[in-house]
Amino acid sequence: MLTIRRRTAAAVAVALTGALLATACGGSDSGSSDGKTLRLWHYEAPDSAMGAAWNEAIKEFEAQHPGVKVKFEEKGFEQIQKTAPMVLNSNDAPDIMEYNKGNATAGLLSKQGLLTDLTAEVAERGWDKKLSAGVRTTSRYDTDGVMGSGKWYGVPDYAEYTMVFYNKDLFEKYGIAEPTTYDELVSAMDTFVAKGVTPLANAGAEYIAQQYLYQLALSKADRSWVDTYELYKGRTDFHDTAWSYAANTFADWVGKGYISKKSSGTKAEDAGLSWIQGKSPILFSGSWWYGRFTSEVKFDWDSGLFPGSNLTLGSGGNLWVVPKGAGNKELAYDFIDITLSEKIQNLLGDKGGVPVAADASAITDARTKTLIADYNTLSGRDGLAFYPDWPVAGFYDTLVSETQKLITGSEKPDAYLDNLQKAYDKGVPRR
Repeated sequence: MLTIRRRTAAAVAVALTGALLATACGGSDSGSSDGKTLRLWHYEAPDSAMGAAWNEAIKEFEAQHPGVKVKFEEKGFEQIQKTAPMVLNSNDAPDIMEYNKGNATAGLLSKQGLLTDLTAEVAERGWDKKLSAGVRTTSRYDTDGVMGSGKWYGVPDYAEYTMVFYNKDLFEKYGIAEPTTYDELVSAMDTFVAKGVTPLANAGAEYIAQQYLYQLALSKADRSWVDTYELYKGRTDFHDTAWSYAANTFADWVGKGYISKKSSGTKAEDAGLSWIQGKSPILFSGSWWYGRFTSEVKFDWDSGLFPGSNLTLGSGGNLWVVPKGAGNKELAYDFIDITLSEKIQNLLGDKGGVPVAADASAITDARTKTLIADYNTLSGRDGLAFYPDWPVAGFYDTLVSETQKLITGSEKPDAYLDNLQKAYDKGVPRR
């Protein structure tokens, strides 16, 4: 999936894209195999759980490799997303980089022969033993670049999933109980609207709106439905019960005032800030916000799984990939190993991330314990259902533009689903 989430490095992306393109075309010594430098790219914000964990991993790596330095280069999410195929096909590829998981991203690069096959290294170092089945899905890609089987081309060392964030102070102010069922959630939103409050923070210009809609579909779906849509195990019908319910319910939510029509042009950061600033009582989004909320939110808050659904959006986190042309692959493997160590995994958990190989008893923060417990509940029931834009390249943009039309009312649910069907069918690889 493109999952263009909360990337705070967006400004950095704009500033650095030109330099990245120039480097890719001009050549340098950055791709050399000197054995003394590990060139690392990632796009996690330094104040995020992952950013803090990877910074500590760099220190650990250099302590374990005297004389070797990590050359970390901060890149924006969209910068890497848009230029990776060109850069990785040059002499300037890094030794290791963070890259997004899914058929349209890591799968596409693996199909193009731009990533190193990690299968043997995974078995030798036992990384597969540390990752649950749901997390492993996005690590492996077949010859068509479809996730779930084939060779290992990436290694995630955190997980992510979506949840409902509640502003408990606003619920208390308006005398509303925190919902534990879907019907209670709808009732709470009705009450907020009656009080003149728009209940849901939303972002129509980026991923949040489409994730609301996909979650509604998932509440009427099962694992077979997900596999059909994401892994092409059958034909996806966008007018089936789940998709029809999602589109009609989402449009109904807009009509009832649960979602503001003005949110069609807002971005994820706007939605997050609306919730952080106490303007919106409810936000449905991902665990990638958790660490930030822990440090910035001043009111009493809580989170929980979306009520009335066994499935929710989520997966293993973004992947460590080793470019095919990397000059220092052994060093890259050692770095991955360190990020999967108990020390780094425990730190990741304590900072508000979702570790995949931590000692749960070592996590001390109460909210983080809840975060990890909910993830374990999801993982235990095979409830990670990936993301709506994963199946085909370019589908993220289609979902954004089409869902914006649902928000403004310029398109009806049937037309919305027709247009998704056309874009999906055009992009699905023939198998």
